[in-house]
Amino acid sequence: MKRVTLFAGHYGSGKTNLAVNWALMLRKEHERVVIADLDIVNPYFRTKDSIEELTAAGIEVVSPEYANSNVDLPALPAELYGVVQNRSRYAVLDIGGDDRGAYALGRFTPYILEENDYEMIFVANFMRPLTRTPEEALEVMREIEAAGGIPFTAVVNNTNLGRLTDLATVEEGIRLSEELCELSSLPLLYTAAEKGLCERLGLKGVVPITLQKRYFDIL
Repeated sequence: MKRVTLFAGHYGSGKTNLAVNWALMLRKEHERVVIADLDIVNPYFRTKDSIEELTAAGIEVVSPEYANSNVDLPALPAELYGVVQNRSRYAVLDIGGDDRGAYALGRFTPYILEENDYEMIFVANFMRPLTRTPEEALEVMREIEAAGGIPFTAVVNNTNLGRLTDLATVEEGIRLSEELCELSSLPLLYTAAEKGLCERLGLKGVVPITLQKRYFDIL
């Protein structure tokens, strides 16, 4: 595992939910883990929604001062520099949706590239508007790369329809994600599906995730 893992994608891709799950997984293997919210655009479903679970697991949470309030200002805490500069802990970064959200990443890009111990993951959900096809997803991917200054290194398939997600939805997501990987020359790191769905359908090669607070409401 890389020391820094960044999750980015279009709005509604589920990147925040995956970032939280990734941090919880890291904590099982490493003593020091921090998760940071760089989303200065979308105030609805944020890393801080899961702060109780994260802190209970011993994970440090760094998020904008106004996260989970009715005020959403484009301000990032100074502690974020420590997230990428302090190399004694594993870090998970939740990047804001599309290229507008990725601009906030730019100020930390030099530190991340200098260390060169990162995974930049594109979260694909082909059931969301503007990323219905691999070509559309690739366009979003390139926009995020240009805005944030860090190239993607892998793709995660998180194609879902919330409570309506079934085996066919997951399998279609895998097919489209494989096409996206061919277009982008990136590996498909894994496919994510809600834990209960995996258990009921016996899916293989799919990482089960626990849906965090408010996730279904946003979808």
